[in-house]
Amino acid sequence: MSVGLLGIEELTRPEVEAILQRARFFQPVQTQPFKKLDTLRGKMIVNLFFEASTRTRTSFEIAAKRLGADTVSITASGSSVSKGESLVDTLNTLAAMHPDAIVMRHSASGAPHFLARHLVTPIINAGDGTHEHPTQALLDALTILDRRPALEGLRVAIIGDIAHSRVARSNVHLLAKFGVDIVLCGPASLLPPELVEIAQGVSLTTDMSEAIAGADVVMMLRVQLERLHDPPLSAGEYFQFYGLRLEHLALAKPDAIVMHPGPINRGRELSSEVADFQRSVILNQVENGVAVRMAVLERIVGEHANGRASA
Repeated sequence: MSVGLLGIEELTRPEVEAILQRARFFQPVQTQPFKKLDTLRGKMIVNLFFEASTRTRTSFEIAAKRLGADTVSITASGSSVSKGESLVDTLNTLAAMHPDAIVMRHSASGAPHFLARHLVTPIINAGDGTHEHPTQALLDALTILDRRPALEGLRVAIIGDIAHSRVARSNVHLLAKFGVDIVLCGPASLLPPELVEIAQGVSLTTDMSEAIAGADVVMMLRVQLERLHDPPLSAGEYFQFYGLRLEHLALAKPDAIVMHPGPINRGRELSSEVADFQRSVILNQVENGVAVRMAVLERIVGEHANGRASA
């Protein structure tokens, strides 16, 4: 059985805090002239992405290289999966080459968990279907903490396609561990009521103004058209009711920040004025993704190597 990072749900609050603290250590590394460390020198990280990705895949690769590790990036179209090979056989083949960790994104919810039960190689979940995206929630938390002394006591509004958002689920799991007041907002058909049961402090509304009122953080989500067979609203209608505009921010706290996991769709999920607003931290999220993934890789690959050495 592998030891990796499959989701936020199974992490304890101290474990989350430890990763965030280590990520803070790595934040200045990105601005130093010599950015490559030797922490994971001699280690091999495989990035296996069965879904399209720019930010997550690239930042995992940069994070590994800044720690001194070697990387191999594989996409579904460039692997034997395109020839009909099963996911299990693909992962077993890769595991036989003895990488130190496999970073995996897959369209099936639970795919990393299934494989982790059968492989010794640690698996890091880079997004599985509509289930979880743990490193995104960690980098979101780090970005909030760059501007707030603590997560406790904050009101966070998460708005958009909640039903298909692994980002929303991971953020709910993480923020709930710190007692954050979380309000989820979107069209009724994209707002699953069972999310209220994940943790205390979670509420639902279809009213965007109600969600944003008094918010410290407004987190917008991408409408996942690839998972929607019949979108409930056209692009124009969606923007009218659930697109973030500058006038909405007047309802939030005066220093409220705007977040989005990307890629953003201007004119559907938020206006260009908001995307480029001085309190938009969308690019800061991208930057923090590298620091967080450095912390995760160091923690998982280092622990796995120590475990093998003592076995």
